[in-house]
Amino acid sequence: MLEIRTSVIGSHLAFQGRRAAAARANECGLQILTLPKLAARLAGGFTAPLTTQVLDLAVQHALAEGGFVELEAVRHLPGMNRAVSRTLRKVWDADIDLHSKARSGHARLADLALIEERIRRSLPIATLMPHDLRSAALKRIHYAKRVIGPVTIEGLSWIAPIWRSLVEALSKEVPVEWHAPAHAETEWFAGLIVRPEPRAESEAAAVSCADPHHEVVESLRWARQAIVSGAAKPHEIAITSAGTVPWDDHFCALAADAGLRLHFAHGIPALSTRDGQRCAALADILLHGLNQQRMRRLVSLCRGQHELLDKLPQQWMASIPRGATLARVEDWRRAISAIVLKDPSLDGVEAVLPLVEVLTKGVSAAGEGGRLFVRGRALQLWEAALRTAPPEAIELSLQNARLESENDAADSIVWCSARDLASAPRRHVRLLGLTNRNWPRHAGNDSVLPDHVLPSGEFDVDPVAKSDRRHFRIILAAASGDIVLSRSRRSAQGSRVGRSPLLLNRPEQSLSRARIPEHAWNEADRLMARPEDAAKIDRMRSAHLCWRNWHLGQLTRNDGQFDADHPIIIKAIERVQSPTSLQRLLRDPLGFVWRYGLGWSTPQDREQPLTMAPAEFGKLVHELLRRAVDLLEPQPGYARASDEEIEGALKEATQTVRQVWPLEGHVPPRLLWNNTLDFAASLALVGLLRKEISETGTRSWTEVPFGQPEDFAVERELPWDPKIPVAVPGTPVKLRGTIDRLDLRMDRSAARITDYKTSEAPRNANRIVINGGAELQRALYGLACRQLLKEDPQIVARLLYLRGEPLALRLPDLDVAIEQIATFITVAVAMLRRGVAVPGRLSFDISNEMRLALPASPGYERRKLIAYSKASESIARFWSVP
Repeated sequence: MLEIRTSVIGSHLAFQGRRAAAARANECGLQILTLPKLAARLAGGFTAPLTTQVLDLAVQHALAEGGFVELEAVRHLPGMNRAVSRTLRKVWDADIDLHSKARSGHARLADLALIEERIRRSLPIATLMPHDLRSAALKRIHYAKRVIGPVTIEGLSWIAPIWRSLVEALSKEVPVEWHAPAHAETEWFAGLIVRPEPRAESEAAAVSCADPHHEVVESLRWARQAIVSGAAKPHEIAITSAGTVPWDDHFCALAADAGLRLHFAHGIPALSTRDGQRCAALADILLHGLNQQRMRRLVSLCRGQHELLDKLPQQWMASIPRGATLARVEDWRRAISAIVLKDPSLDGVEAVLPLVEVLTKGVSAAGEGGRLFVRGRALQLWEAALRTAPPEAIELSLQNARLESENDAADSIVWCSARDLASAPRRHVRLLGLTNRNWPRHAGNDSVLPDHVLPSGEFDVDPVAKSDRRHFRIILAAASGDIVLSRSRRSAQGSRVGRSPLLLNRPEQSLSRARIPEHAWNEADRLMARPEDAAKIDRMRSAHLCWRNWHLGQLTRNDGQFDADHPIIIKAIERVQSPTSLQRLLRDPLGFVWRYGLGWSTPQDREQPLTMAPAEFGKLVHELLRRAVDLLEPQPGYARASDEEIEGALKEATQTVRQVWPLEGHVPPRLLWNNTLDFAASLALVGLLRKEISETGTRSWTEVPFGQPEDFAVERELPWDPKIPVAVPGTPVKLRGTIDRLDLRMDRSAARITDYKTSEAPRNANRIVINGGAELQRALYGLACRQLLKEDPQIVARLLYLRGEPLALRLPDLDVAIEQIATFITVAVAMLRRGVAVPGRLSFDISNEMRLALPASPGYERRKLIAYSKASESIARFWSVP
């Protein structure tokens, strides 16, 4: 007959270790239980102890009912569910009857008693609260011999008072042995206590690291060295701390790169998994609003999670313009209609609109959104997060959520809390976070039951500071191998932290972050420790050369020097230039090489902007001008239109842009977008009313293209063929672009070019010709007109500043300006073809989006100043040309 035996353990880590040991020893008839599960086994039937998940849900429902005296005002606050659950656990562990305490008359205790009663009523029939579970077990204690058998309490250093009466009653029915650690609190237990054989305590080494990240790196080095040297096996190694949060993310990120099996006894951070990221993407939309980038992330992560999403055409999101914000359901409806018109194969994408409508409801639709977009483990995680806090705080709940580790503790290095490790010690241990803040931790007043309501000594029977000290002693006493006591010199935020009092006067070795380790934890660490191996890798050799060249005074290949007539440079020069690229060539040659030679670009902001960048705002004004003039031409004609007709055309253009632009690019939130558009319309109106056209036979165009490629689609009447190439005389540069406004007489005897500026006029604006290469447009537009209009008309080129007091500036001599630009281009091209690219006036300007690629240290600029000045002598004189 099979003999039933029971082993009582104190944590899930201890359960995994004991189960593996039982399997290896071929033990049959062994039950491995915690004390609550042992009580449930005795109670019989389908009785189950109250789990954290069930308690959180019950507390949430109890608080939702309201009707409290003191807790009514705070019951909806984030974290309230968790705080009440934690306080109730303490009260129950202390074996305190809340109903009897509530009779003392304090309203807070009465509120807690009411919550407890509501929890009791809402629990499933088979789930019992600790007091009820213990009572049910005691009533059936006489069945202990048959259902429990001999009991061995393994590794527990402390037993909560609520279970002590059960253990004592059990010891009268069956043999009970407590295999207690050396520092366990066993004074109350009258049964047989088995303590470990006394032995000499292993010598512990104390070290200090730079910060928590460095502690993790040193821990992985230590663990790998112990395994490779044969001193330890993975299941004999543990890394622990009193609290694990400061190190969790670092272990998650680094353990995989180390190639070590690492078991997280308390669970891995949920956000480090795909299921966690699905929940995070959904929470991001519900909390911060709908936009295209957030929707793209959610759809890509939730493929396979919802039948409707899976039925949508593949890559349907790729057809939607990436720049569009799409913050409203109506925006999505119009964007989807547009892509279906272009590609009938995308028919059926409209089915996503009901899902979009749910997302626009915000956090009020958190429950519905979870059921629509996630399922399986992700749905369980989402619902658990909603139980622990209000929907408004779901991001915080997800940050604290944990999922079970994928590696088994029985064959892995374990990363766990000191509480878990004290119940299942290991031979080789490394203790992290031994600072005056983290170990032992300091317990303040309970957030729900402060001392003035109920002294903490009555219900907090195992204070965190006391338990931290006990676990520290137990872990050291049980470790028979290598012991390392580690602390950080600074916190993750950079503040200094002191030594833990548990370190006493132990001598400490200070470890540098840049030290050469005895054993590397990954390939990068190995290369750092062996410079001779790193020097054999091309990328490392190149990086080292770059660092050396950074300190030299002369220009090197890392300072914009390259082979003469380099193919990339020739290709960049021969491409058709726009006024923008030409301005960068003249004012920032090095940036020109980066942008148009190497193809570097700056990443676009994925978040919805609150303001429009100056360049984007300028495009907006030009779009309004173009649409308004197109509405006026050819009838009644911009030159003949009255002010009322111009205002009407601009109003119609504004309404069109108001609807179309959010579908094509990033725009601010709706209210700010409307204000921005109205301001842009006011500037556009200033430009439109400044016609200054004396002859009624004049025809006007806006956004007139020139120098376009052969596949350019002509959709309206233009004064010339936009595909005809335009070249700067005497240079290899060809041009293309769009003229802001062109006024042309019917007989083509005269033309006026207007370049609109949405900024205020600078000082000494009348002196500007090309402004050191910054103002090229009006001269280049004049050059285009001269080459494309065969009638050789008289050309007037002007700047029109729209902001502030409007100001029109006519170019004094177009021929002189074109000659200056041609000479400027010739010098810049010759310099690049020689293999020299230098930073220019635009390089360090705040408007230059490429300035991030330049060295941040001002010492670099000072060191290279003389060399750069000598290399740029030929071009620098043009930067001062008015």
